[in-house]
Amino acid sequence: MSTIRNFTIAILLFLSFGCEGQQNKSQNRAAMADLDYSRLDTATFAGGCFWCVEASFEQIAGVAEAVSGYAGGTEDNPTYAQVSSGKTSHAEAVAVYYDPEIIDYSTLLDIFFTAHDPTQLNRQGPDIGPQYRSAIFYHNEAQGKLAAGKIKELDNSGELPDKVVTEIVPFTRFWVAEDYHQDYEKHNPKDRYILNVSRPKIDKVAREFSHLLKDN
Repeated sequence: MSTIRNFTIAILLFLSFGCEGQQNKSQNRAAMADLDYSRLDTATFAGGCFWCVEASFEQIAGVAEAVSGYAGGTEDNPTYAQVSSGKTSHAEAVAVYYDPEIIDYSTLLDIFFTAHDPTQLNRQGPDIGPQYRSAIFYHNEAQGKLAAGKIKELDNSGELPDKVVTEIVPFTRFWVAEDYHQDYEKHNPKDRYILNVSRPKIDKVAREFSHLLKDN
């Protein structure tokens, strides 16, 4: 975890008087309940700081909502303080709710591998630890096969400096993160971590997938 991000979180926690409580998680679940799940599929990814990954997907047409949270661990009701300090087996993750009639899972995988460095083991840039690991939590066999195929394709392409270390594991449960993490980049565009770490990744996705942006 970078010093910049730690400082930012400390200020947010002070101002929010304990945003990590159950009240905020309930608010997130209420907002998610507004989605029309009958037409949506779900993809779940971990690629370092969830602020970066969430904002990268939010700008893509066909993505109804991207939600920051925690996945891949065994502990119930994890909090940001626990996960970010490495006290759980969870990773910062993002649930992507998407319309398969507009965008397919294969394209989401391409975006995922663009939005972070899948060759870094248990870290992303300044954020270090297994809580920042690269992982794909597949919801069905088809997603798992597509993910495995995409990694093989990347490794064989020679486009990356090292082999992909992204885990491919079955989805078990997703815990919605505290309210202040949702749409963090949108609400805090001048945050130094956002400007120095998140924004370059978000912009890279926007450049490489410009034809898929919601603004088009």
